[in-house]
Amino acid sequence: MKMVKMQNETIPSIALGTWSWGTGASGGDAIFGNNLSSTELKPVFDSAMDAGFNLWDTAAVYGMGASENILGSFTKGRNDVLISAKFTPQMAGGSDNAVEELLVESLSRLGTDHADIYWIHNPADVKKWTQKLIPLMKSGKVKHAGVSNHNLQEIKLAASILAEEGLNISAVQNHYSLLYRSSEEAGIIDYCNENEIVFFSYMVLEQGALTDKYSAQQPFPSGTRRGEAFDPNTLSKLESLIRVMRTIGGKHNASTAQIATAWSMAKGTVPIIGVTKLSHIEDVIKAAEIQLTVEEINKLETAAKETGVEIRGSWENPM
Repeated sequence: MKMVKMQNETIPSIALGTWSWGTGASGGDAIFGNNLSSTELKPVFDSAMDAGFNLWDTAAVYGMGASENILGSFTKGRNDVLISAKFTPQMAGGSDNAVEELLVESLSRLGTDHADIYWIHNPADVKKWTQKLIPLMKSGKVKHAGVSNHNLQEIKLAASILAEEGLNISAVQNHYSLLYRSSEEAGIIDYCNENEIVFFSYMVLEQGALTDKYSAQQPFPSGTRRGEAFDPNTLSKLESLIRVMRTIGGKHNASTAQIATAWSMAKGTVPIIGVTKLSHIEDVIKAAEIQLTVEEINKLETAAKETGVEIRGSWENPM
């Protein structure tokens, strides 16, 4: 399996997401229409680990601890798992020491003494919260610092705050897909490449809209975030792109989901792919092997642009 260098260590070329694990506020049921427990997810975790995909992305805000609890039940007692966790400023309350407090709570749920990557989940107050990472990095509770949903100016500000203490940002995590390339257009990916920062792309599959499993005739579950974002009318606009993805997939014996993931890797990013089924692990394994040509990449991007579809999450600011 291809590996990616992040500062002084290597990580898998694809990270695995757990946003839809568990239920509760901002959890799998509300966002995805799922209702998944550890019983269904343990075989998925085991299959991924067996295949060498050991970098798991979670957050305290996913189901308000539900995702971390499930993942932690699988990782406790193991030393071969890489954990990507997040501090969400909106969970801080009135505490000035919220970054450490919430990290400690996350580590307890996850059954570990450190986070391999700890992200500031959004740029609510870059100056205030970035500096709170410094003692955690120096103590070893945080191995690598990352920022998520930050624009280029905010990334540079966070980097400068850490640099004053001889520390670095190792990773940036933003929404990036065939339908949403704002981080590329804003120069963020180029900045990351120039500064040896790994760019992690999330929502690469647009919460399932690019998997060819949903259409105007087979829409997403009603009452969910993705069902509202990708309604039948919007899904119908994606049909031309899906056809191009199918054609290119046929040349690689690959599904549209695998092609979308391979595209994000071809663009030099580490995709975070949400996994809830054994078939998702099969997709990840296959996608990591696909080598798209420049011509195929151009065809995909042209077809995506022609759809006119660009969905930005309610939590996202323009890049």
